[in-house]
Amino acid sequence: MGEKYYVVREKAVPEVLLKVLEAKRIMDSRELTVQQATEEVGISRSSFYKYQDDIFPFHDNAKGKTITFILQMDDEPGLLSDVLRTIAAYHGNILTIHQSIPINGVATLTISVDIAPEVGDASAMVEHIEARSGVHDFKILGRE
Repeated sequence: MGEKYYVVREKAVPEVLLKVLEAKRIMDSRELTVQQATEEVGISRSSFYKYQDDIFPFHDNAKGKTITFILQMDDEPGLLSDVLRTIAAYHGNILTIHQSIPINGVATLTISVDIAPEVGDASAMVEHIEARSGVHDFKILGRE
């Protein structure tokens, strides 16, 4: 079964995770190293690396949301088409897509999808893709 995603209020998020978010924001805005940013917010580099891919800010906006994810999938006829049909079924609009040449029967797919406001369901789309046989190592790289 794939990973589950939750939306929680800031007050329910452990302080270390909020500090990871702050360190990421600092690194983006001031071009600091991980060491400099983690020292500034008061967490260890190991905490930053442990959680950096598990927390991201939620931005609810009227234009919908863009999700960029990466997954590994078997080099199987029709699998990419199934993933693309799933995105369309959840009212997703593909912005970018890149598939690597399969190595040992596994290809890497990086895709950015704009989810239509009010009609799209990003969480259900992600769950559906993750549950597909032949899809491995699904990871969300970012959300806007």
